[in-house]
Amino acid sequence: MREHELEFICQEQQDKLKDFVNLGVEFSKLKSKYKATKHGISWQSSHLYFILWKIDSGNLLTDSEVKWLRENDLFEAKKIAQEINRFTQLKSKYKATQYQDSYPDSFLHQILKKLEVTERLSDSEYNWLLNNQLLETAEIFQQQESKKETHFAQLRDKYQANKHLDLSLSSPLYPILQNIDAKNNLSGSEINWLEQQGFSETIAIAQDLEQTREFTALRAKYKVTHYDDLSPKSHLYKVLKKLDLSHHLGEQDINFLRKRKLTKTIEIYHDKYASNLKLNIESGKALNELEIEWLKNNGREDIIILAQQKHFAALKSKYDVLAYQDKSHTNLLYTILQKLELKERLEPTEFAWLQETKIKVPQPTYNYYSWQKEPKYQEKNLVSGKIWISYHTIEANFYEQEFQRTDNKWNLANASSHWRKADEPEQALQLTNNLEFDKIKENKLKSALLTSRGGAFRDIEKLDKAENCARQAIEYQPKSHHPYTLMGAICFERHQYSDGEHWFEEAIKRGANPRDMDSEIKRVVKNAKDENKRREVIEYLLKKDSQRYSWAKSYLKKSSDNSK
Repeated sequence: MREHELEFICQEQQDKLKDFVNLGVEFSKLKSKYKATKHGISWQSSHLYFILWKIDSGNLLTDSEVKWLRENDLFEAKKIAQEINRFTQLKSKYKATQYQDSYPDSFLHQILKKLEVTERLSDSEYNWLLNNQLLETAEIFQQQESKKETHFAQLRDKYQANKHLDLSLSSPLYPILQNIDAKNNLSGSEINWLEQQGFSETIAIAQDLEQTREFTALRAKYKVTHYDDLSPKSHLYKVLKKLDLSHHLGEQDINFLRKRKLTKTIEIYHDKYASNLKLNIESGKALNELEIEWLKNNGREDIIILAQQKHFAALKSKYDVLAYQDKSHTNLLYTILQKLELKERLEPTEFAWLQETKIKVPQPTYNYYSWQKEPKYQEKNLVSGKIWISYHTIEANFYEQEFQRTDNKWNLANASSHWRKADEPEQALQLTNNLEFDKIKENKLKSALLTSRGGAFRDIEKLDKAENCARQAIEYQPKSHHPYTLMGAICFERHQYSDGEHWFEEAIKRGANPRDMDSEIKRVVKNAKDENKRREVIEYLLKKDSQRYSWAKSYLKKSSDNSK
């Protein structure tokens, strides 16, 4: 073979090698451009090269090529290809095919997307079309603008907004009128703008259209099938609005529906209103008298019973008697708690029932390790705790009012006694602060007032003043056991036990019940703040009569547990 032939063959091989290398470089660039870099095989063995080349040339992909990209997880490339396809279609639609760049981030693509939704172009975008000789595309934009201007004028006529001076398409009025025409409700800011511009007629038209649409929807929702008046000024519109807002319909509204034979609407109202009342009850809201009357008239006593049961449970919780098991709304306790809640006095039989009725409650414990043991329960009657306080507060207020009405000072003595039992000794003292005992003729009344006042001083630990009242009470009525009982309690509070015993014995001689003496002693033990003093009085009692004062052992144990 001749030398020049060998040189030719060598040059040809070099050119082929160069082309091979160039194709590889081009393939690498295409993969980077179209987000397909993870596809690592060479261009000659991959279908990808020809697809990317086709995309880059602005040609549309076939369905099988799109499917190939998806199956090979080349979603970014597929997405770009689809955007290029859409861009190509937009260029064809808006006469811009002479523009070569088909990549989605092209400025032209953004312009054509605006034209597609008839969005107004900015001056710079319009000038860009002219500068790039896309005159037909610019003409299409001008045609769109001309149609919008005609449309804007029609809307101004239709919705009585012709007095607006700004007729440009950039005016806020145009999108507002478009909103009205598209049967959309206006926003608060749009209504404010119209008000500021003085477009009261436009607002009235928009609101009338909104109400008409709402009326139509409400008629369908509430089964109004045979009512000719479609105007939102109709009384039916107001009734349906009330119904939709879950408001109560009065007898006048129900009669209005009944006369027009809208029985289905009435049925829906009854079900909806009853359901809403039930939801209110579940959330803890009480029924009012109007609601109760409606439920009775419509045969929904079941909801009334539910409300009463919920109310009963809430009252039991409030007055700390959840341990009372009966949940029935007909139970006497429910009646009593309702009275206490309304600050009404109880009947003597009701108070007696509270005293006789027991509930089991956990025993208080002072032991740090009590959680390790099963809780122990004790019985107590219902007239205790918050019920006790509420009952005596109501009684105290009653007797105060009776005193104001009659000026009978026995009412003061009763009120003072009830304030003490309601744990309000200061109120009891306030009632008797300014009494002029010299002007009170009845010694029995003086003694009762002084005994009650002395008891209140004892409650606030002013024992000297308490003793002074007790001794005065004895002077006024030496045969009454009450001031003697008070003196005995005062002595026990001072830990003068033998003196206390003496006064208690004197009280018993004058008719006091020994159990009342024990109650006073128990109160001293229970309320002792100094544990050593408590132990001292307990030991004294047990030494004196371990059987009679056996109850004191439990307080001794509590004292011992509390010191651990």
